[in-house]
Amino acid sequence: QVHLVESGGGSVQAGGSLRLACQVSTFPFEGGCAGWFRPVPGKEREGVAIINTRTLETDYSSSVKGRFTISRDNAKNVIYLQMNNLQPDDTDMYFCALGPYCGFNGGNYPYWGQGTQVTVSS
Repeated sequence: QVHLVESGGGSVQAGGSLRLACQVSTFPFEGGCAGWFRPVPGKEREGVAIINTRTLETDYSSSVKGRFTISRDNAKNVIYLQMNNLQPDDTDMYFCALGPYCGFNGGNYPYWGQGTQVTVSS
């Protein structure tokens, strides 16, 4: 069984930081991808940061590049999202997901957590 549990969300002021964590029970794909996503009304969830779970190669959406960092702790089976210089536009529910290959389209990811809320005030 594949289970993902997110934590670390909260409320911060603009310019602040948060670190999200995604505890993964097991990685179902060899060389698959993990990512953090935001909901898009009427569309599939959209990735903000993704990481190849074998090569650890990362990629970011243009809106977060330089501010967010995704990483994997192999020993703990945790995917992290370090969020720095947070802005009000970053306010959203953030979801962790696992998929067989990397991409920013959430429709390619079959495994999801329940999400964690991030709220940034100005």
